Amino acid sequence: MPNMELLIRSNPAPQARAAEAVCLVPSGDRCGEAPLWCAEEGAVYWVDLNRFLIHRCRLENRHSRSWFFDEPVVALSLTDVPGVLLVALASRLLFWTPSSDTRREHGFRLPDFPQMRLNEGRTDPRGDFWVGSMVNNIQADGEPAPIGSGGGQLLRIRASGVVDTWGADIGMPNTLCWSPDRRHFYFSDSLENRIQVYDYDPDDGAIFGGRTLLGSFERGWPDGSAMDAEGCLWNCRYDGACVVRITPDGLVDRIVELPVQHTTSCTFGGADLKTLLITTAASRRRGDRLAGSLFALRTEVQGQPENRFRLANLT
Repeated sequence: MPNMELLIRSNPAPQARAAEAVCLVPSGDRCGEAPLWCAEEGAVYWVDLNRFLIHRCRLENRHSRSWFFDEPVVALSLTDVPGVLLVALASRLLFWTPSSDTRREHGFRLPDFPQMRLNEGRTDPRGDFWVGSMVNNIQADGEPAPIGSGGGQLLRIRASGVVDTWGADIGMPNTLCWSPDRRHFYFSDSLENRIQVYDYDPDDGAIFGGRTLLGSFERGWPDGSAMDAEGCLWNCRYDGACVVRITPDGLVDRIVELPVQHTTSCTFGGADLKTLLITTAASRRRGDRLAGSLFALRTEVQGQPENRFRLANLT
């Protein structure tokens, strides 16, 4: 599998450093998304929205396999029961055991599907699942539909099943991350080209305040992100061919160039959590041969482990 040399630029004092990215799986995803590192398996899971797939790749041997679902798969989460994942489909949530391919309904369903669908989702430090909704731009056969504006919500689905609404009139929800000290929550509406940071209460999971962390960045639009141990946000820029690292005070610390146009989301993985795993989407750009592949980039900083949904409390 080919290696790609990427250029990392620092800002405000540019100092070029070379990093080597590896195309782990040339999966050709129409819209790769939602990478999730599972330390117990030494594997990364990710999805292809338009082909209704979940993929898994074990980093040790790069062995991969895929599972098919009946709707677009939009987000994944670990749970506190080993071997069980929470799966967000376009219309509902499932509990899934990959080893046996057992699937069990969680109970939550999006009431206004198929006009709307779920999109980005992640579990918070308290074990509750946050997920955004948007105008449904994926047809029943997986073909794309026009992207609408507004109408989406930001939902928190508690371990008890209670659903709270924390945002409305959202165009395309993305970038759900929490700071290492559990005091801040990061969120973006991609259609506004703006990443917001909110105060987060670790005791009750409430968010409040809200200010712009990064707005109107010229390289594409903000898509999925990952948080590192230093409190910096690594944001994938859709149509921007890069990942940017943003400091807590909103400065672009570096720009990681990628050999594909549409970078979609990322997470930290590997035994030391220093491998940035990056999903991408297919592109019609000439020469974009690796578009839709899963990439890995070694970094000098450690990432944050993913939070786990509190499934044990529901069984």
